[in-house]
Amino acid sequence: MKNLKKAVFLSALVSLISYSIHAQDGSAFGFKGGLNYSANGDYFESIGDNARNPDRNIGYHVGVFGKIGNALYFRPELVYTATKSEYDSNDFQIKKIDAPLLVGLKVLGPFSVFAGPSLQYILDTEFDGINIDDVEDDFTVGLNFGIGFNLNKVGIDLRYERGFNNNEADFIDNNLGNGIVSRIDTRPDQLILSLSIAL
Repeated sequence: MKNLKKAVFLSALVSLISYSIHAQDGSAFGFKGGLNYSANGDYFESIGDNARNPDRNIGYHVGVFGKIGNALYFRPELVYTATKSEYDSNDFQIKKIDAPLLVGLKVLGPFSVFAGPSLQYILDTEFDGINIDDVEDDFTVGLNFGIGFNLNKVGIDLRYERGFNNNEADFIDNNLGNGIVSRIDTRPDQLILSLSIAL
């Protein structure tokens, strides 16, 4: 069942991006990549906690995007994302496929604002060397919104991503031999900085 959901998910996104390539007016297709900062719910507290280890919550993403339209546009993306967060001084890592479906509007010259849902398929989770297989739901939905700057074929955008639904992962804590089951919230809560290049 998981493989079927994954196949349907990827097929739908490839179709969307393929459509954007063949659209005529204001269409574009290209590559994107950048950095993710996972904040565990409170950016200011998280930044303060990680001041001594600034790379602690930094992840990355790479992928492709399509664009249909000009002043008002639709921008589907297909992105591989690897993030890490700190929980009780331990690292929690997630690898996933993100598919933001964004609607944007040019507001002033090269600047635009955008927002939309982000479909997410979790590929792998790991908590300081322990693989976690029982994430409640490996397919989730979140929200992206942000601001972008585009100059010719080069674009930079900064966005915030937040998961809609609670999605926890369980793992057994055997550090003290007590076998206590602990839970980690895998819902995304992050700032994302991207550089994109249209072909």
